[in-house]
Amino acid sequence: MKRVFTPTAEPPIEPVEFQPAGGAEPPRSRVKILLVDDQPENLFSAEAVLESLGEEIVKAESGREALRRLLDDDFAVIVLDVMMPDMDGFETASLIRQRERSRLTPIIFLTALGRSEEHMLRGYDIGAVDYLGKPFVPEILRSKVSVFVELNRKSALLTEQSRLLESQNAELQQAIQRSRQAEEEIKTLNRHLERQLDQLEEVNRELEAFSYSVSHDLRGPLSRVAGYAKALLEFHAGQLDQQGRVFLERIDNSSRRMCDLVEDLLNFSRLTRVEMQEERLDLTSMVAGIAAELAARDPDRVVEFIIAPGVEGWGDPALIRAALLNLLENAWKYTGKHPSGRIEFGTIDAPEGLTYYLRDDGAGFDMAHAGRLFRPFQRLHKNSEFEGAGIGLATVERVIRRHGGRIWATGEVERGAVFYFTLPREVSS
Repeated sequence: MKRVFTPTAEPPIEPVEFQPAGGAEPPRSRVKILLVDDQPENLFSAEAVLESLGEEIVKAESGREALRRLLDDDFAVIVLDVMMPDMDGFETASLIRQRERSRLTPIIFLTALGRSEEHMLRGYDIGAVDYLGKPFVPEILRSKVSVFVELNRKSALLTEQSRLLESQNAELQQAIQRSRQAEEEIKTLNRHLERQLDQLEEVNRELEAFSYSVSHDLRGPLSRVAGYAKALLEFHAGQLDQQGRVFLERIDNSSRRMCDLVEDLLNFSRLTRVEMQEERLDLTSMVAGIAAELAARDPDRVVEFIIAPGVEGWGDPALIRAALLNLLENAWKYTGKHPSGRIEFGTIDAPEGLTYYLRDDGAGFDMAHAGRLFRPFQRLHKNSEFEGAGIGLATVERVIRRHGGRIWATGEVERGAVFYFTLPREVSS
């Protein structure tokens, strides 16, 4: 007959406690502890010692019942009695180790056979992690079981973290794959855009060549038409009646206007072909020189020029002068119907940076039509009011854009207009 052992009173041993790293302990989930002993009293005694751990205690009264329990559940630790009828603890432990799910489950042997070297070696050889004799010290049993309970909990936590990490890695790989696909799509789109840009540049080159060729070829015949009309008026006017002379004057005026338009078109076409030579420019002197030219052309006009001193810029001298000439001629023309005019040139600090401006107090324009200002052949005033071909401001816009700047304007009908533009502060790459 087996004896029933009760715990003996010995000095308490502090149980080993584990705290999770990095702060507060997460909510604890209960793990399962399997007690195996053929004596119900021994099971009750061990359960009473271990219930303070707060875990789920599962009891089995034989090795076979223990194996059935292992089919349904996983355990943090198994406390296994060695001396049991039918199937002893060593045989039970050997069968437990043969099952994959319980191959690494910690087993603590309890025995009344004493701590003989033969039995201990046999237990450790089967795979036990500890070997305690009966009667056991409650605090020692509780402490040893608690160690494996915490190891099981941390192992489960590591397994969950590993699972989450694998999931995150899979998501990361998917994100990388999507990024690569997007990158390939962007590269494909860029190649498509580059081809379209090449095609557009080729079309623009052909269009500019066509424009230049047509303008150049038109200039000769138009000049001859204007010359013959003028010769008829000078040498054969007496042979014509009044209506004939009027017709010739209209032919002469129209052909000259057409010649001016062709010249403007040629100059406009050259803007995209001329090679830029950028340098620091004295814009104050440049504007003052153009103002003097305009005043000399029409000395009867009363126009006040206000030119800010020391204004500099960076750009191609010929192109920038052409832009300023067009802006000043525009201001000179549209102040022509007023008894006197005022034209001002200077700079301001704007959100775009240093900004140049040219202001006049002439005819101005309706801001509703400001979008048409810089388009070729788009005029906001009738030709009967102010002559022009509609090329000047388009020329200015193209020059400023070639320099990497921007131009815009504000105006009010009969209260003048202000043209603003920017230029780079260093050599364009």
